[in-house]
Amino acid sequence: MDWGRAKSVLIFSFLVLNIILGYQLWFEVRDQLSTNIDVTDLPPETLQIMQEKNIRLLGKIPAGNPELQDLEYRFTTKPGNAVVQELEAPVESKIIFSSKKELADALGKAIPDIDHYGYDSEESTTDVFVMYRMSDGLPMFDVKLELYNSSQKIVAFKLNRVEQIEPGKAKAQSVLSASKALIKLIDNNYLQQDAVIKDIRLGYHGQNFGSEQQYSAPSWRVLLESGEVFYVHAISAEVFTETEPEAVTQEGQ
Repeated sequence: MDWGRAKSVLIFSFLVLNIILGYQLWFEVRDQLSTNIDVTDLPPETLQIMQEKNIRLLGKIPAGNPELQDLEYRFTTKPGNAVVQELEAPVESKIIFSSKKELADALGKAIPDIDHYGYDSEESTTDVFVMYRMSDGLPMFDVKLELYNSSQKIVAFKLNRVEQIEPGKAKAQSVLSASKALIKLIDNNYLQQDAVIKDIRLGYHGQNFGSEQQYSAPSWRVLLESGEVFYVHAISAEVFTETEPEAVTQEGQ
């Protein structure tokens, strides 16, 4: 028996085993440091409702509850009256995935403040890229920019313009966690049978009172695969829908 060769094989085997174990350890540590929470961390009663109604969650639940305050801003165009405006010269749609500088260079003439908007992959389609006005890294869900894509070129856009985005007068408060917002929706029967939760994201949302001056509060947006949207006020836990200006007052509806 060639002991030298056997020894080399054993050393190589142990080396491969150590590499595999090292990767497993790295993945475990990475998961522990993740900024997301697994659905299994929800209370047993919530998980039971999810099982009974076949409610599924794609991905994980965001972690953290930062301190935030309301935003105050003003529309410079009448809310809800935005019209589609064609670009003088179409631009390559790949710029939406490039740097902010390239995006501003390509569309800054038509949309001077486009560098204040962030791309939302969950609401975007192949024909319409959706972007939201950003404030301290969080989207303002009521200030949307839509870029219309045709033949891999952006040919038009639509948005309501705003200005003077300012901190609210209220003191910053720790927001409700995403898991508690989700528990609110599930335990109180806001989500229907077979609902699929596509995305949970923290941002700002407010009621539109038809005036120029607007107030927007920290809110969790819960987006379903069906396209239905729920907003959970991240301070009071009130629930709003995309189409209803008033809070949902009757649980289960």
